[in-house]
Amino acid sequence: MTYPPTPNYIAGRSVPASGSRSLDVISPLDGTLLSTLGMSTAADLDAAVKAAQAAFPGWSKTPIKERVQVFFRYKTLLEKNLNELAELISRENGKTYGESVAEIEKSIELTEFATSLPQLVTGELLEVSRGVECRTEHVPLGVVASIVPFNFPSMVPNWTIPNAIALGNCMIMKPSEKVPLSCGRLVELLREAGLPDGVFNVVNGDVEIVEAICDHPDIQAVSFVGSTKVAKIVYQRATQHYKRCLALGGAKNHLMVLPDAIPDMTAQNVAASMSGCSGQRCMAASAMIGVGNVDAIIAKICDEARKIVPGVNLGAVISRESKERIERYIGEAERDGAKVLVDGRNAVVKGKENGTYVGPTVIDFVTPAMSVAREEIFGPVISIMRTKTVDEALAIENANPYGNAASVFTQNGGMARYIIDRASAGMIGVNVGVPVPREPFSFGGWNESKFGVGDITGKSSIEFWTKLKKSTVKWNPEAGVNWMS
Repeated sequence: MTYPPTPNYIAGRSVPASGSRSLDVISPLDGTLLSTLGMSTAADLDAAVKAAQAAFPGWSKTPIKERVQVFFRYKTLLEKNLNELAELISRENGKTYGESVAEIEKSIELTEFATSLPQLVTGELLEVSRGVECRTEHVPLGVVASIVPFNFPSMVPNWTIPNAIALGNCMIMKPSEKVPLSCGRLVELLREAGLPDGVFNVVNGDVEIVEAICDHPDIQAVSFVGSTKVAKIVYQRATQHYKRCLALGGAKNHLMVLPDAIPDMTAQNVAASMSGCSGQRCMAASAMIGVGNVDAIIAKICDEARKIVPGVNLGAVISRESKERIERYIGEAERDGAKVLVDGRNAVVKGKENGTYVGPTVIDFVTPAMSVAREEIFGPVISIMRTKTVDEALAIENANPYGNAASVFTQNGGMARYIIDRASAGMIGVNVGVPVPREPFSFGGWNESKFGVGDITGKSSIEFWTKLKKSTVKWNPEAGVNWMS
């Protein structure tokens, strides 16, 4: 075993989980046993909530200008330990080292945004009548929770940690049981940065802890990132207990390629979007719609896909089960009449035969009714559909129940605007394969890709992690009594 057993982190101390069950943490790169993870119980969660409650009065009353000093130091520590953190992500998640570096760089950017919060939550003050002032201020909620997925072991936790905590909340985090090591390392860096004990706590586990978080009466808000199926359950269960909830689900992102698209740029962007992080990201290109004659561009996409080699510039998928599921989708599409132009099935990396790899896969002549066109595959697979007109392409995109992202590749500005206005997605790209907004712009989709109000990052997240207090003050008795009294 490469690392010791992974503990919980409660009130500033490493604490073993109290449950009787445990899971092995396996590296998808080569099948190595990395660690073991004890499954926590509702009692473990309750201990974490009590620690957060004890820390909340002192932390919430600390001026925000002082709170963000922790995150200035945390940002510096992320930069200082970038290589080590990236290597850890690669080992437990399976993505390439370069992708892992990019994930830490995004975590740094997210933390940098949090350090700007004092300038964004100043509130408002106005003399609304002679001698009478109204004021607004953002007040933290209390104890909040964040449930995060396996595909970004550092970035997605950092979608919520810096903003929620800098705004004065105390947090419980439930990492994915598949990749708990990175979150444990973030705990150490936050403590080194000076975060007080109890402000950030980690409780490891599986569905039992997710349910306990949704049910716990002293947790005020829950954020979740994962599949749409689970996002719906979390949102319904949390809001049933009158909590705020923002639950981000899956995606089926459509790239519309028009005949006037620049072939090389389009092919490079499409191939990178479908294969980056082995397709295990909610912003991956999963479906492409070729409008008109785009055969030459599709041929170039295939050429680019063949340059992406498992174990070299393509990482592993998270588990044996994921590999088998992805390959079943490819086989089903082939049986239904689609044509596999580039086939990534049965990929094996020499020296890492126990790794779980799927090569880049390009499937042409897919119909909208096929499962590869409708369902989230979460692998390095792109399904190509064909239409004669842009409106037909938009009809396919709009019929998709998800709404995370969509992109168009064209050199026609008017057509790009036409598609931006009509695509049913929260994040749109023009000649961009992965249209993720940069801070301070927020991340969030529409439809069945997101449940709840607001977005999880950027300025929009302020409204989720705080409540607005309004005060009206009168000091001048000579103003007399009026309707405002």
